Amino acid sequence: MKKIENINELTQYIEILKQKGKTIGLVPTMGALHAGHMSLIKRAREENDIVVSSVFVNPIQFNNKEDLEKYPRNLEKDSQLLEENGCDIMFSPNAQEVYKDEPTEQFSFGSLEAVMEGKQRPGHFNGVAIIVSRLFNWVNPNRAYFGEKDFQQIAIIRDMVRQLNSQVEIVPCPIVREEDGLALSSRNARLSQKAREIAPKIHFILQKSATMKDSLSFSQIKTFVVNEFKLIKDFELEYFEIVDDTTLQPISKKGDNGVVGCIAIWLDGVRLIDVQRYY
Repeated sequence: MKKIENINELTQYIEILKQKGKTIGLVPTMGALHAGHMSLIKRAREENDIVVSSVFVNPIQFNNKEDLEKYPRNLEKDSQLLEENGCDIMFSPNAQEVYKDEPTEQFSFGSLEAVMEGKQRPGHFNGVAIIVSRLFNWVNPNRAYFGEKDFQQIAIIRDMVRQLNSQVEIVPCPIVREEDGLALSSRNARLSQKAREIAPKIHFILQKSATMKDSLSFSQIKTFVVNEFKLIKDFELEYFEIVDDTTLQPISKKGDNGVVGCIAIWLDGVRLIDVQRYY
């Protein structure tokens, strides 16, 4: 596996690969890699000649300075995992390399960013779009792979691709879970032992709510989920919304598109997110 930290070195190397007709799959990450990330690497490996993974904790997408400081980092372990799972290029620049000048790009995603993550974290998706658009420019991938746990982010990136008239194919990949149902996340490592034992209840409650989709309205299902988390004092619910899987707007009844429930919840000072598909 080739390790690159410099943008110019990356773009020059990618240009050589492109001239040879190689297809490129990109897996953008913020490091602290786990089996969920490796599932993206595996999918990219199956569908492309070359797999590139970026490892970069993007400071401009964090609203909370403490969250940025506490975000887990282990570049040596990340490098080992990527190499073992068939990654060809690890791109791990520092913030000074990525943001030599103050970023000035401004993206607008309308109603897509007015709800859930966008509502709770103003400016977050502009920070995401800036780094992803730059990665697309430097790596020039045929396909880019993202986990469905960040469901709203995928919709945002697809809209960014549309706005930029980019030809990159966005490939959403299923959530990977621990055996007890907890969605894999780099932030899970920050949970205390007690909190880690409680955390699977997020998926359990969402799964239970999905069994009610034919007998209760979405409003009633939302009330059920909210009340269930109120009963467990360790959780602090930030939001739970049942939304159209294309527009991301809250809905009261099923339409032509799919339906998903999206949740953000605090446990032990750690913010966790998850997704439940209803239709």
